[in-house]
Amino acid sequence: MLEAKLTQLHTLFQEMDRALIAYSGGIDSTLVAKVAYDVLGDRALAVTAISPSLLPEDLEDAKIQAATLGIPHHCVETHEMNNPQYTANPVNRCYFCKSELHDTLKPLAQEWGYPYVIDGVNADDLKDYRPGIQAAQERGARSPLAELSITKTEVRQLSQHLGLPWWDKPAQPCLSSRFPYGEEITIAKLQRVGRAEVYLRRLGLQNIRVRSEKDTARIELPPSEIKEFVLTTDLPTLVQAFQALGFLYVTLDLEGYQSGKLNRVLELASSSA
Repeated sequence: MLEAKLTQLHTLFQEMDRALIAYSGGIDSTLVAKVAYDVLGDRALAVTAISPSLLPEDLEDAKIQAATLGIPHHCVETHEMNNPQYTANPVNRCYFCKSELHDTLKPLAQEWGYPYVIDGVNADDLKDYRPGIQAAQERGARSPLAELSITKTEVRQLSQHLGLPWWDKPAQPCLSSRFPYGEEITIAKLQRVGRAEVYLRRLGLQNIRVRSEKDTARIELPPSEIKEFVLTTDLPTLVQAFQALGFLYVTLDLEGYQSGKLNRVLELASSSA
């Protein structure tokens, strides 16, 4: 089954001839970049958008991975923070983010002779509330993983099959996803939550989130790691570090990390309507 999906991906890119990849450094877009480069060579280009919602550490990872793949890599700045429709953080915030991204990438692709802009949306993404997908589709972007019904699990399996050392890399959506809908997003807030997550990563924790609500930081870990975290972490030092970043309160989510938790408020609102 995996070989069949990989063959389909190869065929899809062979039909494109040239492609520009919206490349974040996440596992999805990295797999797409890998296959595109295997098929197209230097006729594939990976482009990473730099903005305050991307950690410098994640940008560095993206550069290292692109260099490892061998694919040509270019960085551009996006300016979604200049859009009040984005910074107000409405429920469709991602629509404005992806609009900015693809309004930046599409002209570049046309100028540089790439007929296709490709993203890393997978089949599972289509099942969640992802308004950014609509923005990409409106601007003509293609999503090979979703088109071929390749799921997140299959993305990891294919990545491992192809020998990519980051096949089990945790998902790392943009930092704006750490804030509840309706709370204004600022560069200072993004930097604060970003530095908090880097602090936890340096403790050896990987699949984590720091959810920020006003002056409170809520740490989310996989449920299986919560007990060990409480027993082995120097909690007073951690709290002091978070407070030095500007948080007043530091809490631990006892339910643990679950993808899509931010959208529960939408489900609640829908059921109450």
